[in-house]
Amino acid sequence: MIPKYRKLFNAQFTEEKYQVLKDDIAADFDYAPTFRLAETPFFISNELKKQLIEGCNDVIALIKQKHFKNLTDKSLVLNKKVPNEDEHTTFLAIDFGICEEEGNVIPKLIEVQGFPSLFNYQVNLFEKFKKYYPFLEELTPFFNGITADEYLKNLEDIFCNNHPKENVVLLEIEPEKQNTKIDFYYCKRDLGIPFVCVTEILKKGKKLFYHNSEGKEIEIKRIYNRVIFDELELRTDLKMNFSFSDDLDVEWSGHPNWFFRISKFILPMLKGKYFIETTLLSELKEIPQDLENYVLKPLFSFSGSGVIFHVKKEDIEAVVDKELYILQKKVSYLPVVQSPDGKVKAEVRILCTWKKEDKAPALLCNLVRLSRGEMIGVKYNQDKDWVGGTIGLFER
Repeated sequence: MIPKYRKLFNAQFTEEKYQVLKDDIAADFDYAPTFRLAETPFFISNELKKQLIEGCNDVIALIKQKHFKNLTDKSLVLNKKVPNEDEHTTFLAIDFGICEEEGNVIPKLIEVQGFPSLFNYQVNLFEKFKKYYPFLEELTPFFNGITADEYLKNLEDIFCNNHPKENVVLLEIEPEKQNTKIDFYYCKRDLGIPFVCVTEILKKGKKLFYHNSEGKEIEIKRIYNRVIFDELELRTDLKMNFSFSDDLDVEWSGHPNWFFRISKFILPMLKGKYFIETTLLSELKEIPQDLENYVLKPLFSFSGSGVIFHVKKEDIEAVVDKELYILQKKVSYLPVVQSPDGKVKAEVRILCTWKKEDKAPALLCNLVRLSRGEMIGVKYNQDKDWVGGTIGLFER
């Protein structure tokens, strides 16, 4: 999107350098990420950056409304409610597809999540790219002029809330087996926060404990939650000593209820130029004749699971719980990233945190996914190049 930097990068790119960059990431923990790293960052023009910020602010305006909890209470009726919910979400991940509308480039909201993403990996990925392409020092993945150190300090404040780090855990289901494991490693290295499996948690009364690396029992005061309930409910084999529905003496960095409140559930509520026509299936008056222009999505799935891209009338009729699905108009992704053999589509995820005392979330950083396939997620582009997870860079 910024011709100057695209030409510079492509001129300096080699397959050998790409492999060395990947090896450098793998060397940090003797572990290679299981998702595909795209060969290039995404260079985001000032015009597109402005649009992305406007789109985020429109989403945030809805979430900041005083009656937002009332608007989204039904999402908790449809799912398991966790006690001791805070006043607002701690995290926001806002996904925009880079699309074409009436001949113009425009970001369109694809999804929004009240859930954390690869916060720690992204800042390290930027450092790796700069190491092999020094001219990238002129650019930044951050908003509002913050530095990498200020970014990490924000994360530390959000994750820990002034608690000693040994009393804070990153909680996940079998973290060593997750595709996002590289993010957990960087979180532990850079911020000193251990990652713990849900099965390793001990409950005594209303308190939770874990064993540190020396085998000592440590009380958990705050949980940086990375557990997705969809996965948890499928894992009936897990033997847990506590339940998320217990009334616990613990703080949440990312209370689980916000995963449901801020999700595809709110997409039908968002109207404006950056939003896509979206209808809750239970409110669909008639099935459109042009179903080839729509996508059917479950409300609370994660990482693209359950999405029907080529929708048929029978697919809609077969849905039993129509309150749990949306029908969304397809958008036209515009291939904008110039690779050596053609152009590639992009989706930008804006990463935000919301401190307890602040009036609104802060836009911090971003994550980008590049694609040549119908669906954007990295798992849908395994056999292609110049696709996968990367980072977007802005002019300073």
